[in-house]
Amino acid sequence: MSNSKSLMLFSGRAYPELADEIGGHLGVMPTPTASYEFANGELFVRFEESVRGCDAFVVQSHTAPINTWLMEQLIMVDALKRASAKRITVVAPFFPYARQDKKHRGREPISARLVADMFKVAGADRLMAVDLHTAQIQGFFDGPVDHLFALDLLVGHVCEKWGDRDFTVVSPDSGRVRMAERWTEKLGRSTPLAFIHKTRDQTRPNSSVAKEVVGNVENRVCILIDDMIDTGGTIVAAAETLFAAGAADVIVAATHGVLSGPAVDRLKNSRVSEVIVTNTLPIEPERHFDKLTVLSIAPLLGRAIKEVFEDGSVTSLFGGAS
Repeated sequence: MSNSKSLMLFSGRAYPELADEIGGHLGVMPTPTASYEFANGELFVRFEESVRGCDAFVVQSHTAPINTWLMEQLIMVDALKRASAKRITVVAPFFPYARQDKKHRGREPISARLVADMFKVAGADRLMAVDLHTAQIQGFFDGPVDHLFALDLLVGHVCEKWGDRDFTVVSPDSGRVRMAERWTEKLGRSTPLAFIHKTRDQTRPNSSVAKEVVGNVENRVCILIDDMIDTGGTIVAAAETLFAAGAADVIVAATHGVLSGPAVDRLKNSRVSEVIVTNTLPIEPERHFDKLTVLSIAPLLGRAIKEVFEDGSVTSLFGGAS
């Protein structure tokens, strides 16, 4: 009787190219899957190979329309559970609804918790995500969560292209200061840190007002960091605040390039020198622009999946950070 484990990779339809790239690093191609929508919008999924006893990794990038792709991934997990997969890991590089991780006012939902609960009820044993909006989301899921970081990838590119300049790492608000501190540790402890004091209207999404810079940015290259760029309003306003404070250059580094609505035009027409993101989400050719650099997250996801499959240590990839 054979007890050997079998790794199987599954891809939703949101961004199959990422799953193919991950599979290339693992030496395992995504399992053939029949997926389609009924006329009324209902989704259907069926795997075309046996999945009994496998270690399943279900990859889905939660881009627009986010609710369709979330539902598709839930249905995929349910299908795997009912087909007797041994262990099911949801790989969601960009965790859906992550910004709704707490209540700002009364009568609001905590939608990130709801999503984690839905994955668990569907049959997921484990979650894997990259740069969660807040680390507390790990506690929303009743099971192991592998929290991956794109920090080394982003820092490596910045050092390679801009390494001869004097840096200041800038957090766009007080909530990102801890991540900015990790950037300064990677770049060298002599790298100064700054943050932008701002106010946000909780009744208007994607809206904030930059106030003032706290820290030394004069005549320096400012690395403006964030977990995601959605409409680009916050980042562009922060960049203008930095230039007004005497910054020589501003480069933007973020993990998730959501790039909704006016984001491309705002960033393209801004004074920012470079916008660096990873490919946790698809960016169509028409949304590319000269200042945009897209780094591949697939090698990191491939290494993490390999560690999980071989019962290794995922946190060892990040020096024990989680």
